[in-house]
Amino acid sequence: MNLDATLAAGRAMAEARMRDTVRLIERGPGGFDRATGNSTPGPATVLYEGRARIRSVAQASGEDTQAGEREVRLLEYEVSLPWATQLPAGTRVLPGMEIEVVDSRDTRMVGLTLWVTGAQFGDQTTAWRISTEDRS
Repeated sequence: MNLDATLAAGRAMAEARMRDTVRLIERGPGGFDRATGNSTPGPATVLYEGRARIRSVAQASGEDTQAGEREVRLLEYEVSLPWATQLPAGTRVLPGMEIEVVDSRDTRMVGLTLWVTGAQFGDQTTAWRISTEDRS
């Protein structure tokens, strides 16, 4: 059995299951308007836009926490991108980056923003998997 051929077949199957479209976004420093008391997000740089598979993490129970002055529930998702996805030179996926769901067959997900918590790398995987959470 040829490992490279097996991995190529697995990667093709993984990509066939990627039916969502996402944007991976890196934000620059935000600002704070003292007159209004509002924070403004920094400028967005799109690092990737394309196919993905989004799935909730099995047994994710969610965690209730405070954000600002409201309760939020953190739900975990895994976002799979094609294994060969390349980012601009010198760029790495870091916690705090955003993944925006642009299109999905589950229309309830469109517009959802997921926050990156980590990324897994490996030469013997079928997809590039990014750990995220929904903070709604």
